[in-house]
Amino acid sequence: MTENLDPIILNFLYVILGGMLTLLFMKLGCSMFNKIVTFNISDELGKGNIAVGLMVMGLFIGIGTALGLVIGLGLS
Repeated sequence: MTENLDPIILNFLYVILGGMLTLLFMKLGCSMFNKIVTFNISDELGKGNIAVGLMVMGLFIGIGTALGLVIGLGLS
């Protein structure tokens, strides 16, 4: 099936699918982590807690890197 599609269109489809999967997994990871910790992430971010912001940043970077590697290695 992929032989009939133009490679540029196929790359855009990969980007769109990868972006949606990344956002979905980041939302899922953040909500799961919010259930594990003893505080509410949204409330602490609203208060300006830098430590929680750095924790969420690390969570997003980790999920994004892992998912990017899976998608990138799956293309080769």
